[in-house]
Amino acid sequence: MWIRRGLAAAAGISAFVVIFAIIYSDNGEYKMAESEWFEWENAEEVATGDAYVGPWRMNDSEFHLVDDPAVSINDEGVIAVAWANQEKQNIFMQIYEPNGVKRFNEPVNVSNNPGIFSWLPRIIISSGDPEHVYALWQEIVFSGGSHGGEIFFAKSTDGGKTFDEPVNLSNTEAGAGKGRFTVRRWFNGSLDLVKSKNGTLFATWTEYEGALWISRSDDGGETFSEPMHIDGGDEVPARAPSIATSPEGRVYLAWSAGEGHNADIRYAISDNNGSDFGEIKHIEGNGHADAPRIAADKNGAVHLVYSESPRGLWSSYHIMYARSNDGQTFNEPFQISSDHSGQIQSSAYSSLKLDENGRIYVLWELFPELGRRPHGLGITVSDDGGETFYSPEVVSGSVDSGLGFNGSQQGLLMNKLDVNRHGNIAVVNSTFNRDVSSHIWLFRGTFKN
Repeated sequence: MWIRRGLAAAAGISAFVVIFAIIYSDNGEYKMAESEWFEWENAEEVATGDAYVGPWRMNDSEFHLVDDPAVSINDEGVIAVAWANQEKQNIFMQIYEPNGVKRFNEPVNVSNNPGIFSWLPRIIISSGDPEHVYALWQEIVFSGGSHGGEIFFAKSTDGGKTFDEPVNLSNTEAGAGKGRFTVRRWFNGSLDLVKSKNGTLFATWTEYEGALWISRSDDGGETFSEPMHIDGGDEVPARAPSIATSPEGRVYLAWSAGEGHNADIRYAISDNNGSDFGEIKHIEGNGHADAPRIAADKNGAVHLVYSESPRGLWSSYHIMYARSNDGQTFNEPFQISSDHSGQIQSSAYSSLKLDENGRIYVLWELFPELGRRPHGLGITVSDDGGETFYSPEVVSGSVDSGLGFNGSQQGLLMNKLDVNRHGNIAVVNSTFNRDVSSHIWLFRGTFKN
């Protein structure tokens, strides 16, 4: 085993490729070497279920599993975890106090709509006002179009004990929540939810038909604006949107656009709290760029990560990072994940979070073999504003061959990472071992340095 720290040249190009801190067991399976940069607590089992996926028969399908985790940690250290119980066809949530104790004896039913699949939630537990919890998810409602999907929102004002009646934000026949690769392939979970410093909530999603939409709430989720069309259509579909807000009220929206082997990253900026957005800009890429995540720090810099495959769709991906110092234009992206030299063949579908000290945390799915499901989660951090990143590690406990692969039966468009202002890390993952069991896991950690 060896560990090196990646250096970035002034122009933003990595000086050399970073290497995963991985060792191999006698049977050839990979596992994490002792963590150099992070302190991890033992994994917490949040939920467990069967592991059966029957033939697709729309909402009459027999799916018996737990999947699709999402996480939020507030500045007080309270953690909310949401997931889909596909046997019960609902979104559930549990809250963990700072000492790790569960708030509820039984998970709370968020979506409360049995008989219709609810998939791939996003969850927010507020800082300073932890009584407010917000959830967004994809409901497989068939509204008359070729694909089922609507975007639903619900809020709790009693600390997650109960949720209001869910509200349909999309009201479309175009298959909301789907992020299309081709006319025959797509991921569900193409949506995002964020709460700004001033309390505004922003929800965004794409449709199978290709359009990208955003809606906002200025009253804590009581009402939402009419969805605004940003980009995308049938010929150039948008997918995998991500929202970020800055302390001064700017709103940043990033997404992938394209179909087949070529797609690029696009972004747009609002200077008036999301009332409208300026011109759509592009990140110069190489091949197929996908699943961006965007974040803004307190100094005005904007950070962006995404997956890129130079050979196009379904090939080997790596995680790219770019920074904008002026909030308008990004420097040349550079790679921050592994070199795929026999250890990990592909790294994709990242999550991005910042802490109050300006550290940048990036998490992603690990693919030991191309064409197969991911096993385990990779993570890295920058403590100098994105100039350099520490060599990636595997999240402790996220790899266990007995638990199967990373779940994610409906797609890999999830936010599995959150970090609060103090640098407390919360990571979630699902595992699926066919016909044995499925699980939702919570990992708590901190950066050592």
